Amino acid sequence: MTRMYDAAVLGAGLAGSSLAKSLAGQGWDTLLLDRKPFPRHKVCGEFLSPESQSTLDAVGLGNTILALEPVRISLIRLIFENGAELEIPLPGPALGISRFSLDSTLHQAAEQAGASLWTATTVTAIRTAKHGYSVDIKRNGQSGTVEARAVIAAWGANGHAGLPGYRQQDSSKPSYIGVKSHFRALALEPVIELYFFRGGYMGICPVEGGIVNVSALLRRDAFSPAGQSVLSMIKAAARRNPRLNRKLALAEAVPGTQAAVAPVQLSRKLATWEGLPLLGDSAAMIPPLCGDGMSMALRSAAICAPLADRCLRGELSAAEWEQAYSRSIRKSFKGPLQWGRFLQGMVSMPSAESWLPYAARMAPALTRLIVQATRLKPL
Repeated sequence: MTRMYDAAVLGAGLAGSSLAKSLAGQGWDTLLLDRKPFPRHKVCGEFLSPESQSTLDAVGLGNTILALEPVRISLIRLIFENGAELEIPLPGPALGISRFSLDSTLHQAAEQAGASLWTATTVTAIRTAKHGYSVDIKRNGQSGTVEARAVIAAWGANGHAGLPGYRQQDSSKPSYIGVKSHFRALALEPVIELYFFRGGYMGICPVEGGIVNVSALLRRDAFSPAGQSVLSMIKAAARRNPRLNRKLALAEAVPGTQAAVAPVQLSRKLATWEGLPLLGDSAAMIPPLCGDGMSMALRSAAICAPLADRCLRGELSAAEWEQAYSRSIRKSFKGPLQWGRFLQGMVSMPSAESWLPYAARMAPALTRLIVQATRLKPL
């Protein structure tokens, strides 16, 4: 007989793991699964914004994350190709923490709450069933089916073809590739540095253990990934900004920390529900420049968890869950997404390095307001 779970969460990233932890903590028999093995390194800025911390506290993870000894960060520094720079103070302390440590910690928290975790498990189909949903999977080379009263999609930006949340690449829009590596021997203040150059930008963020995360978003038409390693693309990008090139000249890449993802779609419209609730990057992606993607993933789980709990208890219908979730997500994310895309476009303009630092110094209050508009509001 196929086992019936109360909830199946598809995708074990930040959104999925924190949601599974919350549901299991409410006493629901919860399955958390992901198509790839863990622990693993992911392309990510590895930056938890000040706004994310109220969400972490709300889902009971604040102290758990602080125990990982993340680096506290109070400033963002933008550095352009011509050497001009702009400093933007943060409204509170942000945290530099690697996804390798963060994901592992969230998985442990979900399991301790009672959730079952299956990694290297691929979902091939989802069907409605008499008492909820049937989910077809492949695991350990074997095909099988699990059933759940509720199913939530939290499997990231690119999703799975034919399954909820999947977005076909729009060939009329610029296509990007994201790359990432950890480095040692790279001196850095407790500051996030963003370096801009033709064809993209690179972020440098200190994380726990004296390691520095280097991640870049690169236009594929400017950096052909064919035959190139992650490190060769990072080096090619660094050569386009003299200060960045000097910064990375003596840095030592940490073996095994390299990762890449493509395509990265910055123009995807917000989608909250496609037969299932969509969480985190499955719903939308805040432009990476805004550094609030991890906060958005956590916030979507915090919004979804109490609604899923009420639906499982019979206090909400599925239609009422969809309506309440969609309304809350749009209220929380619509403004930051719009302003994030505006800011992304502004700093990507070829002329930005000649006027943006000057304009920001002339109107610092306006600069802070624009940046603040890209952030989620505290819970």
